Amino acid sequence: MVSHLAHIRRRRADLRRSIDFEKMFEAWEESCVPSYCHRNLAAAYVSWLRLFQAVDLGDKYVREPGRVLDFGASVGELGQLVAPGARYEFIEQDEASAEFLKSRLPAATATSLEAAEPGFDQIFAIDSLEHNDNYAELLGRLSRLLSPGGVLILSGPTENWLYRLGRRIAGYSGHYHKTTIRHIEDAAEPLLKRRELRVIAPIAPLFRISAWSRKDTPAA
Repeated sequence: MVSHLAHIRRRRADLRRSIDFEKMFEAWEESCVPSYCHRNLAAAYVSWLRLFQAVDLGDKYVREPGRVLDFGASVGELGQLVAPGARYEFIEQDEASAEFLKSRLPAATATSLEAAEPGFDQIFAIDSLEHNDNYAELLGRLSRLLSPGGVLILSGPTENWLYRLGRRIAGYSGHYHKTTIRHIEDAAEPLLKRRELRVIAPIAPLFRISAWSRKDTPAA
């Protein structure tokens, strides 16, 4: 917990110092940067917690990943947490976000679904697939990039009453969310084998985070 809080303080300070997300809120809203830096510390912590949970889940199934793919990486906050020594590759269409990511993680490699080579040990799609109408097609492409023992980590908002209320109080519109994490998980079922599910706020979950592997992966 202490190390998590220290990480959050350090990264929040960097983001707030480097990105004028309050003046250009609409441009940065979809990037999660305003969520990471929200004045309500409880709301901000939930945003960071899903990253910590996602990385922990990925490391549980692949302890020493050689290659990591961050789909919809935004400014690369997940890349700050991946295992040391892993080759971190990312997919991010927003130029400002990708530029900031590279400034903080110069060893990171930008790629695309078309150019990425298969064989990733960990693939993360953290609150990104729900921004796309063709999420099922994207899932199919991501699943084909997994190594035989690799794991795909999915995370997304539940869009339940508590999540929508919190989003409204926090000042976000959410108009860019095309679907829910449950629909994404349903699309993953025919393609992959679910290994584990975690939730943030168990009574009325705000986020669902799940680990998936190829169907030919032996049971642990």
